[in-house]
Amino acid sequence: MGTLAVVNSAPLGFFDSGVGGLTVVRAVQELLPAESILYLGDTARLPYGSKSPETIRQFADEDVRFLISHGVKAVVVACNTATAHALPRLREHYRVPILGVIQPGVEDALADPKTERIGIIATRGTINSHAYQHALAQCRTGLVIHGQAAPLLVPLIEENWIDHPVTRQILQVYLDPLVDKGIDTLMLACTHYPLLIPMLKDLLPPGVRLVDSATTCAEHLRRELTRLELLAPAAQSGKLELYLTDLSEQFEQLAHQFLKKSPGRIRRAVLGG
Repeated sequence: MGTLAVVNSAPLGFFDSGVGGLTVVRAVQELLPAESILYLGDTARLPYGSKSPETIRQFADEDVRFLISHGVKAVVVACNTATAHALPRLREHYRVPILGVIQPGVEDALADPKTERIGIIATRGTINSHAYQHALAQCRTGLVIHGQAAPLLVPLIEENWIDHPVTRQILQVYLDPLVDKGIDTLMLACTHYPLLIPMLKDLLPPGVRLVDSATTCAEHLRRELTRLELLAPAAQSGKLELYLTDLSEQFEQLAHQFLKKSPGRIRRAVLGG
């Protein structure tokens, strides 16, 4: 029991190519306030979405090794591109539980039986992997699925142009073909995109349901930690440790925006050593 208590008090590890995965962290903090979190943002090498699958797998492996070296009890791949290309291999190589963001989003999209026409916006890497399209089609037949690569959105968000007219114009260009195809559900298949929800609600027809990676992943994580008996003691007060591979004032400001509060001290991580 003593060993179990120590394991349960250990932090959860999260990684993403940048600070976008902090949308998942924020959702987890709200849902599971007792959990301590160690977050790694590979800001020196972002974005992952434009890299080759082999490079993404290599980066993801280095990210997980870093988190495990810091004693995490489970890992959340808070990046859709890395989930799409690296999750099966990571699960083969490491003994800690490793969760991705795709399956929770798919389950949430299909929770409404009336869902028929699904649009997906994501990085080019995620769209080209067909991971979402495949997972959706496996769960329900007869769906009409439209994937839309939106490669400019992550750089715009990382530039903190979240309310910028240019971002609005580009988002409109990405959404128009999906709206023309009559989608009833839009999956935000990138952990950066929840920051665009106010703008998306403004641009989309009122009937279109939004499904975002952050909230769905937090719910899924709670279920998995409960099943594996890994939930932190309820009396524990969760802490957050942030590591980035490239430190800059810009990323600190973004971290604050993603978390809706001060991120505290941010440390520099060195990978692949």
